[in-house]
Amino acid sequence: MGDGHAGDGHMGDRAEPTGTELRIGVVGVGQRAPLATLANRPGHARVVSCADPHPRGQADAGLLFGADVAVHERYEDMLGDDLDAVFVLTPDHLHTGPAQFFLDAGTPVFVEKPLAITVEDCDTLLDAAFRSRTRLYVGHNLRHLPMLRRMRELIDKGTIGTVRSIWCRHFVGHGGDFYFKDWHAERAHTNGLLLQKGAHDLDVIHWLAGGYTRDVVAHGTLAVYGDNPRRDARTPVPDGERMPDWYDPDIWPPSALRDLNPVIDVEDLSMMLGRLDNGVLTSYQQCHFTPDYWRNYTVIGDEGRLENFGDGIDGDPATIKVWNRRRSGYRQDADLSLDVPTPDEGLHGGADRALVDEFLRFAATGGRTETSPMAAREAVACAAAATTSLRSNGTSVAVPEPAPALVDYFANHQTLPAAAGDPAARQA
Repeated sequence: MGDGHAGDGHMGDRAEPTGTELRIGVVGVGQRAPLATLANRPGHARVVSCADPHPRGQADAGLLFGADVAVHERYEDMLGDDLDAVFVLTPDHLHTGPAQFFLDAGTPVFVEKPLAITVEDCDTLLDAAFRSRTRLYVGHNLRHLPMLRRMRELIDKGTIGTVRSIWCRHFVGHGGDFYFKDWHAERAHTNGLLLQKGAHDLDVIHWLAGGYTRDVVAHGTLAVYGDNPRRDARTPVPDGERMPDWYDPDIWPPSALRDLNPVIDVEDLSMMLGRLDNGVLTSYQQCHFTPDYWRNYTVIGDEGRLENFGDGIDGDPATIKVWNRRRSGYRQDADLSLDVPTPDEGLHGGADRALVDEFLRFAATGGRTETSPMAAREAVACAAAATTSLRSNGTSVAVPEPAPALVDYFANHQTLPAAAGDPAARQA
């Protein structure tokens, strides 16, 4: 890992902002666009330009960012709006075009996770940032989630010794509504939900373990939503509709859902095993038809283990329990139990606000960040390999490594240093 220096980032040929408001652009004014409203900070930053090909997105730009915002159908036309940074919040398969366009133009870019849906597109964007020396940031907000930050602190303190294994179970209780009624249900737009939804968790696993996955095996299936007789009740999502328009938490069981996407060729149940480059073994399970919705991480070290109960997202409580003394049988009374306060404001336990704060600082002055484009690429590479494995009857698949020049560049320009006393060599 490079040692890095604060302020090492670049903005291509653009001049550094000097005491004036950052002029922010937004490409894709859809489901995730409210994230960019957190960038509206009088005297510091302001969204001044948006692009969306759909009339609803164009109308929502004014509602979200004010009547004075410039609205375009094509993102290429935003280049004349003198932007200091851009949020790319399009559907996943449409990230690469606008992100590469603005990186090549020297404008710092925020790309919502996943960075892309193929390793090749991820590497295209990393290479564009490398060639232009333009700042690239990826929206892995879970790195700012209070519960996970506390888990990371406990690991760094050596509370459970050296990490040897991490297990993650992701219960996606609203999976039918969130992912099987629109473009998310199609491989062409997501690769698979193990990638689209799992990129978050796989990035966290890498972050907590201090390494990247190098080989995987996986199994998965379309267990519930593929046989739903109501899936063909309509044509694709009516023009302009979004998930909040149809979401109904009272519909249960999942087989009662109506109006599913006509094309469903992604898995709703996936399980994978991975081996990291530092020897840590991992397990990730994702289910889209559970009655509850949360993530459970279990981190096992050679001197104990820790586990979260509740994840602190959207106001839910979160407790971290640590067992690091030897006793017989199950003990609900852990050796250490920590309730993690969750901020009331904002989505994802305040993580979205912290994410935008970091991006604005990074766009303006560079320096190290909690998130990492290289780590985002590694999460996609791991998930893509696992998706290949599960569609090949569990064949072992190697995860392709990035080019060494790119690894060195992003380590030296955008990587947080290892915590003092950290037993593992931390990666971004």
